[in-house]
Amino acid sequence: MKSYGLFALGMLMSASSALACTGLIAAPGATADGSVLATYAADSHTLYGELYHQPAADHKKGTMRKVVEWDTGKLLGEIPEAAHTYATMGNMNEHALFIGESTWGGRPELQGSGIIDYGSLIYITLQRAKTAREAIDVMTGLVRDYGYASSGESFTIADPNEVWIMELIGKGKEYKGAVWVARRVPDDCISGHANHSRIHTFPLKDKKNTLYSPDVISFARKQGYFNGKDADFSFSRAYAEYDSGALRGCDGRVWAFYNKFVPGMDSYLPWILKGEGEPLPLWVKPDHKLTANEMKWMMRDHFEDTPLDMTKDVGAGPYKVPYRWRPLTYTVDSVEYTHERAIATQQTGFSYVAQLRRDAAEPMRGILWFGADDANTCVYVPVYNCMTTVPHEFATGNGDLYNISWDAAFWVNNYVANQAYNRYSQMIPDIRRVQKAIEDSIESEVATLYAEVPALDADVARRFLNDHTTSWASKSVKQYKALGDYLLVKYLDGNIKKERDGKFARTPEGMPESPVFGGYDDRYYRSIATDPDGGERLRTVEIAQ
Repeated sequence: MKSYGLFALGMLMSASSALACTGLIAAPGATADGSVLATYAADSHTLYGELYHQPAADHKKGTMRKVVEWDTGKLLGEIPEAAHTYATMGNMNEHALFIGESTWGGRPELQGSGIIDYGSLIYITLQRAKTAREAIDVMTGLVRDYGYASSGESFTIADPNEVWIMELIGKGKEYKGAVWVARRVPDDCISGHANHSRIHTFPLKDKKNTLYSPDVISFARKQGYFNGKDADFSFSRAYAEYDSGALRGCDGRVWAFYNKFVPGMDSYLPWILKGEGEPLPLWVKPDHKLTANEMKWMMRDHFEDTPLDMTKDVGAGPYKVPYRWRPLTYTVDSVEYTHERAIATQQTGFSYVAQLRRDAAEPMRGILWFGADDANTCVYVPVYNCMTTVPHEFATGNGDLYNISWDAAFWVNNYVANQAYNRYSQMIPDIRRVQKAIEDSIESEVATLYAEVPALDADVARRFLNDHTTSWASKSVKQYKALGDYLLVKYLDGNIKKERDGKFARTPEGMPESPVFGGYDDRYYRSIATDPDGGERLRTVEIAQ
């Protein structure tokens, strides 16, 4: 077997570690209600959080569809439009088909050529496919016929019955199309991908659970990426690039997911930290069946209670802040270091938790729990597969990255989150109180809707569910705007206002009470006291009388 090699530990920053999307998966046998659960965080420093929508439509023969690159807005070309296109809401369509992604780049010489970028591949397919298997056919057909314009990509492709991971990369400027592998996640397992190729070896004769391009191995041989037996072929080793950014910064996020629900995952820390030992499995069996709520909270993870806990090291500062501003890598005395890259991150445009339930009434077989901005501090609001209108708070055109709108979920959530980034340990309990109350209320209502909606006429159900989402989008944004105002007042100027009976405390004369001076934690004080540039100067002394 050919030796693929691993990475040099000094190479901490690569294309894969600079990219930033996370997809977590729970197959139907691994969930409490039999749903397929799949998450997607669209992480980008230039992405505005809004809910994309395309209505269903019929098209005359000869109609052409413009292909616009999602990342840049550039027109790449045109392709013939389908006779009928399905309605889409975000990354889900009216048939409860969901597609998410994470970019891993791969070998730079395989940057694709053609007119289908990875974003267009998702949204065109959602308009043309009803099931996950149909989606795989549509996606691979599009890149075969029109070429692939992006780099290496992992896709979550899910419907209410099954969920697949497909990995795909172009064939460079000389060859049209792409090479790819798709694997069905076993019903009792969880899986994930986060900006690094995750498919290694795969069965070559299991067409029920594994699909792949005819030349996926022969092309690797032709390019000199692999020279062993077909059975030993690893898609990831052949086509991806390996460095510590790819493992610690990318596979590390999937490890955090597994570690939450599977005992013994510490055995894979050598792989995550040093590239040693066995690769992280493509899927694992959890110790209990997961809920949609657990997936939401997993999207809020910063490696808490693990050796990579971002609230523990000195970089967290005196307020245990689990965030690190970019760049992720830095050099001290000619040695390169890296911050952790967690699932939850400040630069998220939007995130989803898709809940695809085969035994639910048709209008709510798919629920896309939608959150704008950082998943850690957002509120997830249900968006149903039958919906035909986008709430104003999530709508395209309601504000943008340069223009604040105080009734846009993205900006109001940022108002709350960016205050917490400064004094996290003090503010996060107040945020959790409001966030949890809103989400608990929504989840209670949705549980009731699963029982009530089957008795409704389809049109009545559609209007009812549209109104339900619209109502909660409005209420959650208003409550979060009030939360942001509350945080500003309570923590103004480094102080903490006292409260009594749900109001800020006043003296008997009606004046504001003296606030609490929250100060810093012990480690921060100790670091000042032992600092040779300040400790002795700042030491208090007794003055002789």
